[in-house]
Amino acid sequence: MTSFDELKSKALDLAQAGAAKAKELTDIAKLNIANSAEEDAIRKAYIDLGKLYYAERGMAPEGAYMSLCEKITASKQKIEENKAKIAEMKAAGNIDDDVVVSTCDCGCSCDVPGTEVPHEEPPVVEPLAHDGTKE
Repeated sequence: MTSFDELKSKALDLAQAGAAKAKELTDIAKLNIANSAEEDAIRKAYIDLGKLYYAERGMAPEGAYMSLCEKITASKQKIEENKAKIAEMKAAGNIDDDVVVSTCDCGCSCDVPGTEVPHEEPPVVEPLAHDGTKE
């Protein structure tokens, strides 16, 4: 028969092993969240890089960038054409801007009364040190 002290020792060992495993899983989850934040930062940097390249070289792109710059330029021209058509239609129909449904730059309809949605930046996840504390 096992003694109470042996059972207590085994239970303590199991509890410590469980706590260690939980800490490992928590650390993995924190690192996965930190990686997601870094991937988001990379996507934003790629967007900024593309905008900068287009601003500086969009009218005379080099090699592989040519087709992408042409797509952007064509889309910008289409937007301007659509804006001109909208202005013509408003003028012809005597329509005020208050009546026209439009969307903000984020693509939603947040500027339409009754459909406001919050536009908050996602929380910034700070990288953690190996021991789980903030660096």
